[in-house]
Amino acid sequence: MTRSLSWAIRVTGVIALAGIATLTWMALVVAPPDAVQGDAQRLMYVHVPAAWLAYLAYFVTAAASGLYLIPRTRSLRWDALAGASAEIGVVFTALTIVAGSLWARPVWGIWWTWDARLTSALVCWLLYAGYLMLRHAIEEPTQRATVAAVFNIFAFVDVPIVIFSIKWFRTQHPQPVMWGGGSIDPDYSNTLMLNWLALGLLAIVLTMIRLRQEETQREIDSLRRYAHAM
Repeated sequence: MTRSLSWAIRVTGVIALAGIATLTWMALVVAPPDAVQGDAQRLMYVHVPAAWLAYLAYFVTAAASGLYLIPRTRSLRWDALAGASAEIGVVFTALTIVAGSLWARPVWGIWWTWDARLTSALVCWLLYAGYLMLRHAIEEPTQRATVAAVFNIFAFVDVPIVIFSIKWFRTQHPQPVMWGGGSIDPDYSNTLMLNWLALGLLAIVLTMIRLRQEETQREIDSLRRYAHAM
């Protein structure tokens, strides 16, 4: 890992943390409470961006897995990117589910309901948690990358189901205002989008850190194989 990339990680990390701190203040102080939901609506500023970023992370994971399975582009760097991005997706999916449950308790009167959106999101989290467990269960790098990539292509099928579930099925989960053709107050939308950018920068930083760790581990494994061959 070059010094320039390490410097980029530090700078991006500082910007991301400053952005999250600023957006936390905006979400709690600047943006007004919802007329119907009250302060519970503020959880939207975490719930919605976390969901968007989880979908994006899973897309990157699927794309990287696909590139690894193509002989011309096969490289363990794609496998490393797939694994790192999947970790981000699992974290943000968990954050989405937790924030959604905290919102549902005062608004719906329940912590959880087995509707299409919530159930498919939980299944998605379980699939990618299983994907990460599978990666840790196989030690040989090439075999791990191949098996994980194939499993990931299967797991990604659930992602569009999660995204479009509220369009395809009658669910208790509210329809998306920004996607559903409605309108949203600028005080809400601006805070929402800025929080998405701040969390997105944090996701990029965490991904770069994991890629650096994976590269270091590959170098260590290479030195070990060389030492054993001597």
